[in-house]
Amino acid sequence: MLWIILTVAAAPLQVARNAFQRGLVGDAGPWGATLVRFLFGLPFSIAIFGVVALATRDAAPDPSLRFWLAAILGAAGQVAATGALLMAMHRAGFAVATVLQQSSLPLAALTGWWLLGDVLSARAWAGIALATAGLVALSWPRAGAARGTAAGVLLGLAAGAGFAVAFNGYRQAGLALDPAHPIYSATAALVIAQVMQSATLTFLLAVTRPQALAAVVGSWRQSLSAGFFGSAASACWFGALALAPAGPVRAVALIETPIAAAVGRRLFRERISARQWLGGGLATAGVALTVLG
Repeated sequence: MLWIILTVAAAPLQVARNAFQRGLVGDAGPWGATLVRFLFGLPFSIAIFGVVALATRDAAPDPSLRFWLAAILGAAGQVAATGALLMAMHRAGFAVATVLQQSSLPLAALTGWWLLGDVLSARAWAGIALATAGLVALSWPRAGAARGTAAGVLLGLAAGAGFAVAFNGYRQAGLALDPAHPIYSATAALVIAQVMQSATLTFLLAVTRPQALAAVVGSWRQSLSAGFFGSAASACWFGALALAPAGPVRAVALIETPIAAAVGRRLFRERISARQWLGGGLATAGVALTVLG
């Protein structure tokens, strides 16, 4: 039951993080807002790992080459996905972008089948087909739609692909570090990834867009909120995944979709059309069928 509680808690925390980050895009830009998630979340992630480490004193981590490669892959995929998601929110809307990034689950399944030899059931393939149909309905441009909307849809799908890479990378990193202590491994990998992400993005912004870096520092209160919610959400996700298979966890996590729709309508005055509701429903149902297959 604990994994269900953690997953249910993670969904609104993640929506809150996305909302805070979206508000930062205007001044800091998408990559400055992406940095917020990692830099200001790092102290909270370190604190969470410290608590877990104290409770898991018999852990014997093995930071092998496999671990470092998987952690780097996961960190890079997450950075790219977060930046794409924030840009998609400005072009396609908060709720629509949130649904589009759920394509990470079918994409992760396809990647596992193609590259890792995962065996998928007929139900899983049906879910992939249903999710694809929903995403097509959701992303199909309306007559006379602005070019920016179509770009937002592509960015949302790119975010899903990036999150699929990150999910597989972090899972492999956790398995490589200390399989006997999955929660310890997950929180350790989270801290290491955030250190790499924070250092890389800070350096790149300092060189290419120092004004964005200054905007991040100047809005430290909102940035700290985004960092806290991001760190708390990540800790809940990894904790849930350490206690239960990924399929049931991600299925429960689909409560994020209606929460994001409500937040987008209330905070950002977004309206969702009937076709978008239908497409989002099909995509969500397809994702659920895929992960439960």
